Amino acid sequence: MNLSLRSKRLLGINGLGRIGKLLLWNQIHLRHFEGIIVNCGREIGKDLDDLIQVIETDSTYGSLHKFLFGMVGRKAEIKILDKDTPILEIEGMPVKILRTARDPKDINWLNEGVRVVVDCTGNFLDPTVTVESGKSCLRGHLEAGALKVICSAPFKVKSGINNATDAKTMIYGINHLDFNPREHHIISAASCTTTGLAHMVKPLLENEVTSRIVTASMSTIHASTNTQSILDSVPKAAATDLRKSRSVLNNIILSTTGVTKALELVLPQIKHIGFMADSVRIPTTTVSLINLNVTFHTRMDELGEPCISRKVINHLYRDASLGAQKDLLVYSERQNVSADIIGSMAAITIEAHETHTRTGFIDIPPEALGASYKGEAVQMPVTHAKIFGWYDNELGSYVNCLSKLCNHIESNTM
Repeated sequence: MNLSLRSKRLLGINGLGRIGKLLLWNQIHLRHFEGIIVNCGREIGKDLDDLIQVIETDSTYGSLHKFLFGMVGRKAEIKILDKDTPILEIEGMPVKILRTARDPKDINWLNEGVRVVVDCTGNFLDPTVTVESGKSCLRGHLEAGALKVICSAPFKVKSGINNATDAKTMIYGINHLDFNPREHHIISAASCTTTGLAHMVKPLLENEVTSRIVTASMSTIHASTNTQSILDSVPKAAATDLRKSRSVLNNIILSTTGVTKALELVLPQIKHIGFMADSVRIPTTTVSLINLNVTFHTRMDELGEPCISRKVINHLYRDASLGAQKDLLVYSERQNVSADIIGSMAAITIEAHETHTRTGFIDIPPEALGASYKGEAVQMPVTHAKIFGWYDNELGSYVNCLSKLCNHIESNTM
């Protein structure tokens, strides 16, 4: 049975790890594609039933049928259409499994009829590496017949200079409309934290009152990931961060994040702002929290009150949640805990109950105002704001936005 003969709109997924499996779930729900080709690159378990169990179950989100139909809904229907290939049918969606090729260039996407591929392996992150180099790379998918490749992680260019003009970082709801099918062939969907942070920062930059940002910083209180050690392990040679080898089960671990550089790629205005970022890993399985601190140039109104306040910022986010960022940014005045956000299909949920602002004054001496100035020192008001945003860093926030980005790119690829 050849899946490409019965379907016109197919999505390719390379890798069946955390993001690959959840992307499969999300696409079965959205029904944008008529079929899905999943490349595992190897055998999984002893037989096909083992593979089906991997697809059907999840320790964080429960079973596939709970995701599709809820706790009291029916069980998801999975049929085996072709045992040898194999081809499954999950809730009416044909899903073909490939099990031989590890190198992207060896996955025959052309023969499978796949135009758009999402690489979820995390192994191929440098868009500047070519097939001619002899190394496995993202461009191998293009060599194998795909028209567009989406990387489910930030690009990591070993040389430090991304001279790949056809590669671009995009986040759905932020800059996905910049996609040009004639120019962009390799797309990074950034990271979960960049996705959440971008949706927090966007309303601030687009509002005249809050756009004059002096400096900003963020910490993400981040759920654990598969890059961490379950128990303490010996660091690799030349390792610079020994904490990554410590047990994820019983530690709070300080870490780094490349979110600042990635944020500049999707919101270029941020380049002119002093921005710092860090990550704190905690032993939970999903849902992370962004603690965003922003200092604004502000002004005082006719009553002597600062123009930026807790009320102003919360109203800004509430308006964004009802307008351009509807369904991607959620405004909540509830007192949430992380478990409340599991499965929330939004890029970010603003915890409005905890928004706080304080305004102070910077004394600018006369000599700093120029030789022609003869007056006294000037007091410049600045407002500091602390804003919290929740995001389900796996299924709800990141995979949801990744899935929407896939659909947009496929719909606009000729």
